[in-house]
Amino acid sequence: MYIQKLIREIDTIKLHSFHGILSGIAQRLKSRRLEKNYSQKDFAKRAGIGYDAYLRFENSGEITLRNLVLCAIVALDDVESLNTLFNKKSYASIDEILKEKVQFKRQRASKK
Repeated sequence: MYIQKLIREIDTIKLHSFHGILSGIAQRLKSRRLEKNYSQKDFAKRAGIGYDAYLRFENSGEITLRNLVLCAIVALDDVESLNTLFNKKSYASIDEILKEKVQFKRQRASKK
């Protein structure tokens, strides 16, 4: 019983973290939009996405990957942020490298 409760609590924390990440991205993009002095309609038009889709993003954090890329590249001229999104982990010291188990570069997932 205790373990099931603990699992539900962990799932709740993960869900809040997920929504926090989405809303954080939306807030940062909104700040960038305002720095460039674009209205929501102007920004959506400049990015080539629907106004309703952009409003939904600012309000809920939900957006398609395509639209997010368009917002970043076209409207904000910020390719660098996207290029660094899933970079390999960097290490500060040799000790950090030695502590981690170094694996070969996978070409595909293993069979289950």
